[in-house]
Amino acid sequence: MLQINMADVITVLESVAPYLIAIAVVLVLAVVTTVVTNTRRMPQEATRKLIHSQSWLVVFVAMVVAIVMMLFGPLSNLITMSTGEKYTLSESSIDSANELATDIQREAVTLLQNDEANLPLGSTKVNVFGWASTNPVYGGTGSGSMNDQYATTSLLDGMKDAGLETNTELSDLYTQYRADRPEVGMWEQDWTLPEVPADQYSDDLISNAKSFSDQAVIVIARVGGEGADLPTNMKADGITYTDNSTEYEDFADGAHFLELSQTERNMVDLVTENFDNVTVVYNGANAFELDFVDAYPQIKSVLWCPPAGQTGFAALGEILTGATNPSGKTSDTFARDLTATPTFNNFGSFYYDNMSEFNTENRGEVRKPSFVNYVEGIYVGYKFYETAADEGLIDYDATVQYPFGYGLSYTTFSQEMGDVTYADGTVSFDVTVTNTGDTAGKDVVEVYYNPPYTNGGIEKATANLVEFDKTDLLEPGESQTLTVEFEDDDMASYDSENAEAYVLEAGDYVVSINSDSHTVIDEQTVTVDETITYDTEDNTHDGDQIVATNQFDNAEGHVTYLSRADQFANYTQATAAPESLSMAEDLKAQFTNISNYDLESRNDSDDEMPVTGADNGIRLADLRGVDYDDEQWDALLDQLTFEQMDDLIALAGYGTQAIDSIGKVALTDSDGPAALNNNFTGAASIGFPASTSVACTWNQDLATQYGEMMGQMARELSIHGWYAPAMNIHRSAFAGRNFEYFSEDGYLSGVMASSQIAGARTKGVYAFMKHFALNDQETNRASMLCTWADEQAIREIYLKPFEMSVKQGGAQAVMSSFNYIGTTWAGGSANLLQTVLRDEWGFRGFVLTDYFEGAGYMYADEGIRNGNDAMLAPMDGTNHITDQSATSIKAMRNASHNILYTAVNSWAYENGEPKTTMLMWQRLTYAAVAVAAVAFIALETLTVRRYFARRKAETAQVGLA
Repeated sequence: MLQINMADVITVLESVAPYLIAIAVVLVLAVVTTVVTNTRRMPQEATRKLIHSQSWLVVFVAMVVAIVMMLFGPLSNLITMSTGEKYTLSESSIDSANELATDIQREAVTLLQNDEANLPLGSTKVNVFGWASTNPVYGGTGSGSMNDQYATTSLLDGMKDAGLETNTELSDLYTQYRADRPEVGMWEQDWTLPEVPADQYSDDLISNAKSFSDQAVIVIARVGGEGADLPTNMKADGITYTDNSTEYEDFADGAHFLELSQTERNMVDLVTENFDNVTVVYNGANAFELDFVDAYPQIKSVLWCPPAGQTGFAALGEILTGATNPSGKTSDTFARDLTATPTFNNFGSFYYDNMSEFNTENRGEVRKPSFVNYVEGIYVGYKFYETAADEGLIDYDATVQYPFGYGLSYTTFSQEMGDVTYADGTVSFDVTVTNTGDTAGKDVVEVYYNPPYTNGGIEKATANLVEFDKTDLLEPGESQTLTVEFEDDDMASYDSENAEAYVLEAGDYVVSINSDSHTVIDEQTVTVDETITYDTEDNTHDGDQIVATNQFDNAEGHVTYLSRADQFANYTQATAAPESLSMAEDLKAQFTNISNYDLESRNDSDDEMPVTGADNGIRLADLRGVDYDDEQWDALLDQLTFEQMDDLIALAGYGTQAIDSIGKVALTDSDGPAALNNNFTGAASIGFPASTSVACTWNQDLATQYGEMMGQMARELSIHGWYAPAMNIHRSAFAGRNFEYFSEDGYLSGVMASSQIAGARTKGVYAFMKHFALNDQETNRASMLCTWADEQAIREIYLKPFEMSVKQGGAQAVMSSFNYIGTTWAGGSANLLQTVLRDEWGFRGFVLTDYFEGAGYMYADEGIRNGNDAMLAPMDGTNHITDQSATSIKAMRNASHNILYTAVNSWAYENGEPKTTMLMWQRLTYAAVAVAAVAFIALETLTVRRYFARRKAETAQVGLA
């Protein structure tokens, strides 16, 4: 959700400043004229009054002209968006969306522990402890926020709706303690975790609770948001936190946000001392340190309930009662100690100490170049833990509490793996899943491969998710056979050192079906007889249109990356915190921002000036469904003027501009990943569960339905583009925007993201896959954050969901990212936006920046020359094109082509050219101008008449004298 800050206000003021200055100048001149004519003796009083009147009539005209120019100039887009019709959802869509949201959460809630079959609850009464039970996490902040115009099911409401009676004496205690959740917003964050200190639970309250029920549920919640990562040290400078007691501190120095506070731990002690049947519900999108549950035998059950959206908590109630059998699987690894992860020392804020000449000031705020090193390479999440355990680096059980892909059920299942066949590049087999328990439920088939590895060769993890599927609801004793099929090049690795291409090495590939990334149910071997290198035009990887070869050598930097060689011999060195905060001189020489980006040197003197402003009579609607490379596009693009292309490119925030001469109507694009929010009219959709919840369902069909429902709601809200899904990687549990991203795994993320995009596309809505790319942390992301990563990790981990979204989801739009990839701003990287996205993957559509701040490095001229077609800016600022050379006009023309191609193939043009009418604010403005004109004529007529009357009187007086 867009949050207007002072910088936005200043931008608006700067855009209208010339007009305000003009008004001020004319006003000052009028005042001076008035003073002069009133103080100087003039031979004719009528002339003095005429000058006096005319000067103020000039002010009147100047003000009207300036205001009209402001309204139809820099303020036009903002006014148009703000005064547009506020559309609402149909009742049928509200009902369908609410039900789908609940369905998603029914399969997202993940049962992590259930000793002694504690769940489902055997009682209809339950004590719910924890302040978060009265103020749970529904989503994230910023673009992931919910809208308050639709009913929201709270956690306690969800339990009540499921037939549970909760102890109101406890919930009253919490609401009286604090009613609101501390704000973790884009600009300010209060990380306070309200929790009633244990000594404030009276003896009577605990006694009453024990009489009420012998079942206790403890709710622990954590929230994340756009603009800030979760604190890795609660005592670090700049962290706002208020302790719950004056007797002790909630966190010691070095303690982090994803562990229990002292007050929470005291509350857990209190509950477990008084109850023998305790369930812990963790409500949050970020993997939490849950190892504390092992210290309490009274804690029988643990549930992970990711952010549930507006109706999803109904599912939690159903799972607690057993009306719904949990079938969620973890989308991330739950490590026992998050400070011991390979990423921990290289996640957060690292400012360069030798780059001050590139500092920029953005309206009083200094932006400084910073960096983050992706030292773990391909060993992200479970790929590290499984490989490190196999190599003897770690004790798996002592390190990992709940593996990736892990989740229990109220029933049991068996999975039988059929014979694996490998023919014509395809691996296939059947898996028969049987419900062997006494409760209906769903199960997930997870398929992994373990490739052959040569010590010191291409980096490879021992566990790699390659396919998955989810069963239907199986009754006790019922079986379902699922067919697994994937291509052998899905098991290829990217060799950036030697082949500089994807390589499927010869050897034995162990293909297994698992209950999670660590637990193998059955396995078979696929043998690749000869090494296949995907480096020729007739043998590309995964259908690439050109050979995928090294594009990001300049992003590797001088970083030591984690290697499996010699049982991870370099682990300590690779995962240590950065030794230096200085950028190497050879890399510094490549670094650019606006201060040293030489635009003119990048012009090609051989470029010929394209035709502009032609009258070819082509309408945009004529090109719906026409191939991107069809020559008719040239005829249309010839009709555009520089000003039209500039507005289309520069003012693409939350929609694209109208161009009347070609029949291009204004289109509306909206945030966000869990709910559509028109930031200007207030129109909004139902809020769905967070993307992490979607990933925990491991249900591709639900992800598709999610996209279809988003598309349907978008149509009803007159929205054409959806700023989602976001598919960056849960590289660290502390990333503030993990709620908006799916998983630590690129393949799981890719399946869910591409399915959502494909679903939205069936409704004619273009989804902006984002943030492209390597935008995996919030800290410094808009401060020239140089992301250093090796090409293998970039391609296999971080680009994987984007690639799948183009090739499988049919993505039509992209949002690039704030950060740098190496020394190049992602929005100005031709390697990323042109070579990889378009040339390799075959993307057709347009690329939009993340929110356009400028900030000394987001440069529209640079963007359009390197594949970034549009600026996410709703107002005038530094987002306009400055260069009118032939090279620039060609780039503008290409960018306009990409924008228009996406627009005409949206639902807006499905019935031909949309009809348009003059906007209400424009009608009112024209009416006001007409009134002003009439008033001016009347005043001018009156002024002239009075002048002649006074002249006549003065002449008569002279004659009498």
